Amino acid sequence: MENLATKKNWTDEERLELAAQLDAQLDEFIDGLEKKRYEEGWPEDRWQEEMDKHPFFMKRTPQPGDEVHPMFEGLQKLKYDPEENTLEELALNYKEDGNFYMKHKKFRMAVYSFSEGIKTKCENPDVLAVLYNNRSAAHYFIKNHRSALSDAQRALFYKPDYTKARWRAAQCAYELEKFDVCTQLCEELLEVDIDHKDAKALLHKNKMRKLDAERNQRKEAAESKRRLTRFHKLRDALEQRAIKFDDQPINKRPNITENLLRPKFLPLEDYPVHLDEDSSSLIWPAAFSYPEFLLSDFQQQLPETATMLDCLNTLFAEPLPCDKTLSYRPDNVHVYYENRKAGCVHKVTLSKTLREIINEKGFFVSGGALLFYVVPKNTRIEQEFIHQQRRPLVYS
Repeated sequence: MENLATKKNWTDEERLELAAQLDAQLDEFIDGLEKKRYEEGWPEDRWQEEMDKHPFFMKRTPQPGDEVHPMFEGLQKLKYDPEENTLEELALNYKEDGNFYMKHKKFRMAVYSFSEGIKTKCENPDVLAVLYNNRSAAHYFIKNHRSALSDAQRALFYKPDYTKARWRAAQCAYELEKFDVCTQLCEELLEVDIDHKDAKALLHKNKMRKLDAERNQRKEAAESKRRLTRFHKLRDALEQRAIKFDDQPINKRPNITENLLRPKFLPLEDYPVHLDEDSSSLIWPAAFSYPEFLLSDFQQQLPETATMLDCLNTLFAEPLPCDKTLSYRPDNVHVYYENRKAGCVHKVTLSKTLREIINEKGFFVSGGALLFYVVPKNTRIEQEFIHQQRRPLVYS
C-alpha cells in the first residue's frame, strides 16, 4: 500500500483511508494493554453511601459513633485543634455549631456544642455571655427550665445589660413559678425599654398566676388542716374502742397512722375506715372470703352499727354465681374471723354488731380492713377450715 503520510496533496478518499488506518492502529494498541480492574473508585453498589460520607457531598453532619471521612477529620482538626485556634476562636467555632443545631431544632446537640464552647475557658466575657444565653435557649426549648434559668443568670453575670438573657431568665422564672424573680426581671426590662410589650404581658400574667397559686396554697392549707382534724378524731375513736391491729404487737399501744389504716385489698384501697358525718360511728371496709371457692366479696363502707346478719343479707341478696347447690344463705352459713396472733379462728354470733365483734378479745383488724370467712354450716368445708393448721404470728 502506498504510504499516504508522505503525500502532500490529499483527496477526501485518502483522508478517510488514513483516519481508518489510525483508528485501527489505536484499537490494536489498546487491545494489547494489560487487562486490570479499576479499584480506586467507589463501588457500584455503594456509591451513594460513599458519596454521602464525603465532606463535599454529605447532607448531614456525622453523629457520635459514625465512621468519619479522612478529609472531614482534617477539616475538624483545622476547626477544633487548640494548636490551630485561639481559645476565643475555638469558643466561636462551637457557638457556630450550636447555632446550626438550634436552626435545625436539634436542641440537645446544641446544648452539647455550647457546653464545649464554655469548656474552652475563653476569657472574653461577651463570648461567654452569648454561649450561656444560647445554651439557656436550647435548655428552654426542651423544657429544662431550671438549667435554662441558671444559664441565663450566668449570661447576665458576664454581661449585665444583656436584654436577651434577662428576657429568657424572666420566662424561665415564670415557668418555675419563681414569681418574685420573674417580677424583678420584668421590671428591669421595662426600666430599659418602657414599651417592651412582651415584658408587660409577662408581668401581668405572672401577677395573676401568683394570685392563683397563693389562693390554691391557702385552700390546700385549709384542707390539710381539716384532714388532720378528721384523722385526729378518727384516731381518738379507734383508741377509745381499743381497736387492735394484727400487724402490731399486742402489749404495746398501736401507733395509728394513715398507712396503717390504708386497706391492702385492691377493691378497698380507696375506702379506709372513717367516721360518719356526725363523727359518732365508724364506717369500715370489709372482705368476706369463701374458702370453698377461693374467692372473696368486698363491702366498701359498712357502718359499725350493722349486724353480721345484715351483712349476710346484703351479700346473699342474689345467689353466688359459683354456688350451684344454693348452700350460701344467711340461715345456712357460719362466719368466722381469724386470730392470726394465736393461730386459731373464732365463730361470729350473727346477731352481734360489727362494733361488738371488733371489740372481742381475739379480733384484729387485718390489712386495714375487717376480714371474715364464710362457710356452709355443719359441712366438710367448715371442718376443714376450722382444723386447718395455722401458725401464730411472731414479732421480733
